[in-house]
Amino acid sequence: MKKSLLLLTALGAIFNVTAAGAAPSDGVEYLNSGKVLPTTLPFSEAVKVGNTLYLSGQIGNVPGSLKLAPGGIQAEAKQALENIRTSLEAHGYSMSNIVKCTAMLADMGEWGAFNDVYKTFFTPGHFPARSAFGAAGLALGARVEVECIAVTGK
Repeated sequence: MKKSLLLLTALGAIFNVTAAGAAPSDGVEYLNSGKVLPTTLPFSEAVKVGNTLYLSGQIGNVPGSLKLAPGGIQAEAKQALENIRTSLEAHGYSMSNIVKCTAMLADMGEWGAFNDVYKTFFTPGHFPARSAFGAAGLALGARVEVECIAVTGK
């Protein structure tokens, strides 16, 4: 047992792995601009690793509040995507840097209405890869939540 523990400790040191099995936070930035959501929530707005930005899911809340934009799926989708744009720009990225999105819809019957809004935020022919699935119980009773990954050459 003692030899196994020593071997694991040595391997951890060689491969620079922490006791919990995760890589150390060197080169990882945890970002909160405060432009969309309060910075007191228990998650980062975005996490930057190298030139890749991982955005937390955005719902259609009115910036600076936890209230959803009124008007249903299309209004919430527009606000969620505006929130994504705001977060990206706060950290030096743009919508054109998005390479992957995941959309979560409270009702998959609203997929078409979501797409009508979504496609207006991107250059035709340059849409990010995307997954979409139905979800029961999004935060604050939202109709849609979208998370994205963006990459820049910087």
